[in-house]
Parts: sequence; structure tokens; C-alpha cells
Amino acid sequence: MNDWLDQIHWNADGLVPAIAQDHSSGKVLMVAWMNKEALQLTAEHKHAVYWSRSRNKLWHKGEESGYQQKIIDIRLDCDEDVILLSVEQKGGIACHTGREHCFYRSLIDGEWQTNEPVLKDPKNIYSK
Repeated sequence: MNDWLDQIHWNADGLVPAIAQDHSSGKVLMVAWMNKEALQLTAEHKHAVYWSRSRNKLWHKGEESGYQQKIIDIRLDCDEDVILLSVEQKGGIACHTGREHCFYRSLIDGEWQTNEPVLKDPKNIYSK
């Protein structure tokens, strides 16, 4: 029934990294982790569900912020150990810092420099 889940090479913790990429622009929005249940729910409901390692529970992207990721396509890499999600990012914010994506710092002259603006103050996004 879920043979496709068994074809994935899960790590020792039963997780696989998942890259969320904007379907329209191709921009990498974020990287998170999925367990079997998260990936199954993502495929069934067509909205991204991840595994929060810090909270040790399923994390439905946008459950607090409202910035859900609608799934367009799910792909598995050649080594069968990384998931690529092609998504439509609701609200244009994927990062908990209030930015479009999580990769907002560049290495310039040996220092990490922020080069992407905060679109919405996280205090105004999250209630907790």
C-alpha cells in the first residue's frame, strides 16, 4: 500500500531531509525534515507537513502563521535520501524570521551578511 515510502532511505532517526522549492521561481525556500507520517500526510493532503526535531512532533507548515505550502510535485533524488517539494508558498513567507525564504545570508569576505529583507515581523506572525 505504501511501498513508495519504503523505497526511501530514511536516516537512523527515521527522517529524510526535504527541500521546499518555489514552483514558479525555482527559489529554494527552506529545508526541513520529514518522517514517514509527515511525507504520507503531505502526499495525501497536498500541503507540506514536516517533522519538528526541536518540538519532537509533526509540524503542519503554516499551522500558526497561515503561510502554508501547497504541494505541486514531490520528487525523490537519485540516492533516494532527499525529498524535493515543489510548492506554492501561501503569503510569500516561508521563513520563521518573516522572510521569503530561509537562505537570507551570504558569505561575503569571511562573514555572514544578511541580504534579504524581513517582510513581516515574526512577532506579528506567531502567537506563541
